[in-house]
Amino acid sequence: MNHYWRITTTFSVVVMLLFFVSCRDSNKDFVAFEFDPELVPTMTTTQVNMLISEEGTTRMRALADVWEMFDRATEPHWFFPEGIYVEEFDSLFTIVTTIKADTAWNFTAKELWQLRGNVKIVSISGDEFETEELFMSQSEERFFSDKYIEIRREDGTIIRGTGFESNQSMTEWTIRRPHDSRFPFVEATPITIEPFDESELEEDPEENEIEEEE
Repeated sequence: MNHYWRITTTFSVVVMLLFFVSCRDSNKDFVAFEFDPELVPTMTTTQVNMLISEEGTTRMRALADVWEMFDRATEPHWFFPEGIYVEEFDSLFTIVTTIKADTAWNFTAKELWQLRGNVKIVSISGDEFETEELFMSQSEERFFSDKYIEIRREDGTIIRGTGFESNQSMTEWTIRRPHDSRFPFVEATPITIEPFDESELEEDPEENEIEEEE
């Protein structure tokens, strides 16, 4: 192993010497490059299939065509410019939610995800949540948004509104300003009306007598 390291180092030194000689002979081929950590990723990966853990437990699986890492930016983050698909697991590795979005950012220091464009989440109960922008806080284990959202439930209920907050499993949620919702029609239970006997209304004369005081 040490022998291989020495060969690699010697080869690098030779390459660097040739590079400086080449630059000395032809400065016109040299192009200065200034690295901007806000614009240029420190790493780019394609066809991503990665597992994300929290405190040693696998909690998420992410699939993406392109993953760019900006770990030297002022606000370190991961960027998924061509969309992302995420599966969230519970402690038994059961999928509790699936998430899709056209674009995504993961602000690693804040443990905050920002999902944008055709965001769709499906919960373990089958409820579908669709919006244009949604945030997921891993530290607080919640989703939230101030955008328009539409929720479709398996019973046919459609709930629309603006402003949304939910727990991470999407089983307990609140819409701040609901409007234009639609609920399924439930057929009422038939009621049987018995024929009414009018004779039951006849008054008893004795009961209606009023004693006149002398």
